[in-house]
Formats: sequence, C-alpha cells, structure tokens
Amino acid sequence: MTQNLRIILIEDEAATARNLEFILKEINPGIEVIVTLQSITESVDWLTDNDRDYDLIFSDIRLSDGLSFEIFKQIEIGKPIIFVTAYNDYAIEAFRNNGIDYVLKPFDSEEIHRTLLKYNTLIATGIKMQQTKTEALLQQLESVTKRYKKSFLIHYCGRLIPVEAAKISWFYTANEVVYAHATTGQKYTVEFTLEQLERDLDPELFFRANRQFIINRNAIDTVEYFFNGRLLIKIYPLSQEQIIVSKAKAMVFRKWLDQ
Repeated sequence: MTQNLRIILIEDEAATARNLEFILKEINPGIEVIVTLQSITESVDWLTDNDRDYDLIFSDIRLSDGLSFEIFKQIEIGKPIIFVTAYNDYAIEAFRNNGIDYVLKPFDSEEIHRTLLKYNTLIATGIKMQQTKTEALLQQLESVTKRYKKSFLIHYCGRLIPVEAAKISWFYTANEVVYAHATTGQKYTVEFTLEQLERDLDPELFFRANRQFIINRNAIDTVEYFFNGRLLIKIYPLSQEQIIVSKAKAMVFRKWLDQ
C-alpha cells in the first residue's frame, strides 16, 4: 500500500474524525493526516492556500454550514475524493464505478481498507480525476442526498410541538429573533437564522423575499406593483409588516411564482 500518503479530512464531528484517523494509521502507519477541516468556509480557505499539498481527501457530505459539494464547486480539486456519508443510495454506486469512492457511516477498518486499496489501484493504473467528471458526479450525488427540512420541533409553552414546514406561511426576523407564522395564525420562535432556513427549506416551496422574510408560495394571496419596480406581497395570515420584494429580485420572484 502507498507509503507517505498525505490525507485531508473534511469532517465536523470530532469523534468521527479521530476514529477515521486512527483507522487510517492503523492500516498504514505511513499515512499522515495533515489537516482536519470542519466547515465549508474553512475548507475553501485552506484548499485555496494549499492547492496540491496532499494526495487524497476524505470528505463528509453534511457539514455544520451546509453540504460539502459547495467546497468543490468553489475551487478546483485535482485529487481523488472519498465521500463519507450516511446515505445508502443506489446512485452512490455510480461513484464507485467512476473512480470516486464512498464510505458509509458507521464505517469500520475493513471498509476503510477497501477504499484505500481502490485508491492505490487508481494511482497504479494512472487514472486521474478530471474536474469536469468530478463536477458531473457531484451533481448526481447532490441530487440524491439533498434533504430539505420537512418539520420543526418547536418549544412552545413548556412543550415540544412538531410543526410541518409546509404549514408555515412565512418566517420573519426581528431583533435577532426568528419567528415562524403557521397557517393557523399561531406564531412560534425558531432556533434558526434566515440564512440557515434559506439553505434547509425546499426552494420550490419557500422564497427569500428580503432580509426579513422567507415566504411560502401557498400562503401568497396577491402580488401588487409597488414603487420603483418593487413588488408588494399580500400573504395569509396577514403580516403586520409589509413584505416587499426589491426591483432587483422582482423578476426572479415572478419566475419562481410562475413555475
């Protein structure tokens, strides 16, 4: 097995990262884990400054700030990537056949050993990961692993209440607190920022109207023309604050609503 292998771990769970590093070094003492990166932002920054100073990447799919695919969309990766995932989906098999491998959580020493053998085979046969091929495979894996938030477990009056995302008319932020307004008229506080919600909610159902509102398409009553090319959204239940879509975002909103 290849000696002096320099590996990057992209993993936000410290225990998982430590376990993976232990298994890797147990299999091959010549392996060096040169860095463990915990987020998209940290990974992009490090990989930008250390373009080729590694041989192989083990990357979790879900990180604290999103899906790791965002890393590989932002910067060119010329080295093989082995994805660590909790999703056992038929489409992932395509990655194995096309040169990008995967490790299914929870993994063991045998699974890690198998994927390192595959890496060695790729190197021995001179197979290189082309960026265009990598991007196509990332799109395929992303399509089967993207899971949008379907419900919220909300603290309310000393209880935990499950509320379906589809039954929330809009999300609104004020004074650094985010509120969810249900179709029933009930108002809840949620422990998410609008940025997190924008990422986790189904974009076919929810739209970020402006800095304060994310709205559910099924809650929209009417759309009116406002000053300077902006749009005024009337929503149900009624909002005390006006929901205004900027001129720059109006066309995108109209296309989203008309699909």
